[in-house]
Amino acid sequence: MVSLNVVFWLLVILFALVGGVRGWAREILVTFAVVLAMFIVTVLERFVPFIRILRENAPETLFWMRAIVLLSLVFFGYQTPNLPRIAQTGKFARERLQDILLGFFLGAVNGFMVWGTLWWFLHNANYPFPIITAPDPNTVMGQEALRLINLLPPEWLMAETGTPIIYFAVAIAFVFVLVVFI
Repeated sequence: MVSLNVVFWLLVILFALVGGVRGWAREILVTFAVVLAMFIVTVLERFVPFIRILRENAPETLFWMRAIVLLSLVFFGYQTPNLPRIAQTGKFARERLQDILLGFFLGAVNGFMVWGTLWWFLHNANYPFPIITAPDPNTVMGQEALRLINLLPPEWLMAETGTPIIYFAVAIAFVFVLVVFI
């Protein structure tokens, strides 16, 4: 049996390697896709009564709704630069070592955000699948996993009290897209 935090860090490293190959411009779009997905989930959970009912009565269904929104937007974030019209602009070219290194760093950030968000959603749903078990607080690895859960992106971006930081993150992402890509 493998601990969730080991799997998590392996996926972060894998995403970092992919990010190095893809370059920073393509990876930043994936970062913004994750931010947008968390924004959509936050808005749905705060303002759609049906989703609030799911939150209290059907955590597994809520997990699937959150995961589908996240994975759909991440998929389109990874696919968008492959569209011929966008790819021909030349803004996604990897020319220098710094583009590769920044892509590596942003790929790691994306791995942290994508898999961390999915893990947080899974944790909030109380691990509804028999193949994945909750971290055991009686073991060292379980304690580390529980500490890591408190650092995952939804924990600080989708705060349930006060104004979530995700609103500001979406605004910053849109400003960045307007200034850099358009």
